[in-house]
Amino acid sequence: MNGRRLGRWLAHLSLALLWGPLWAQSYPTRPVKIIVPFATGGPADNYARFVAQRLQESLGQSFVVDNRPGAGAVIGTDLAAKSVPDGYTLLLMSNAHTVNESLIPNKPYSLLKDFVPIAPINASDLVLVANPGTGLSQLSDVLQRAQAQPGKMNYASSGPGTPYHMAGELFKSMAQINMVHIPYKGSSGARTDVIGGQVDMMFDAVTTMTEQVRAGKVRALAVTGKQRSEVLPDVPTLHEAGVPGYEATIWLGVMAPRATPKAVVDRLNDAISKIASQPEVRQAWGKQGAVPLVMNPAAFEKYVQDDVAKWARVIKSANIKMD
Repeated sequence: MNGRRLGRWLAHLSLALLWGPLWAQSYPTRPVKIIVPFATGGPADNYARFVAQRLQESLGQSFVVDNRPGAGAVIGTDLAAKSVPDGYTLLLMSNAHTVNESLIPNKPYSLLKDFVPIAPINASDLVLVANPGTGLSQLSDVLQRAQAQPGKMNYASSGPGTPYHMAGELFKSMAQINMVHIPYKGSSGARTDVIGGQVDMMFDAVTTMTEQVRAGKVRALAVTGKQRSEVLPDVPTLHEAGVPGYEATIWLGVMAPRATPKAVVDRLNDAISKIASQPEVRQAWGKQGAVPLVMNPAAFEKYVQDDVAKWARVIKSANIKMD
């Protein structure tokens, strides 16, 4: 951070500390940017835009989504970490961030030191799908072929460290099989190539892949939750289909640079919690396979801390490394 930028940052911070509670009552007075460190078209982008629109309606200012994908979400997240902590730059985060705390130890930021959790948004299961041309129609086909031909099959993901990647690595570890990881810069490209037959399979959010399953463009082999998904009730869980104890989900939330005034954090938490609690939102998200999450900032911070610890244990025990 150069001297001029640091001076502006300190000036904003001083005003925020002096006038925090009073200033937050009128917040926001200008457009707010939500940095999404993922490509357009995926669940994070879609829900960020949904929440941005609802925040604009409730708080009376524009909330603008700024997609900054790359390096497993590190590029956009670092940009957010270095932003002025005044409530006008937010981060749309997922459990890719809690994974990265252990998977990418040399990042230019630390999640819980450089950010303050504001509110969660929702959580959803993933579904393992395969291109119909592979001849894979159930999970046992994958297990049998992978054991007979180690390293011959491949799976796509939206990038290293993302929930899609980690779901695949966890699957490989627990099933004791070898498949090749094909990382993309976003879930849209990975999804397109699985549908097109360039890649064998992928773990994807049920919220975005269910439509492709119903259209017959891919075959759903298993879902990743503890229970079957309400939107794909005929698809077994990985636990049921041959990988006992398997579970992986994707969840989303909003954070801000750590020194953002508490009054602003509380105001945003209240607004986001009200959005997630609306019956029509719960119903709409439920039809997509997503479950709204509502927590106060302290509870959400504990949730993030616990998820960091969980994935640290998984990464260590499974010896998962970046490609």
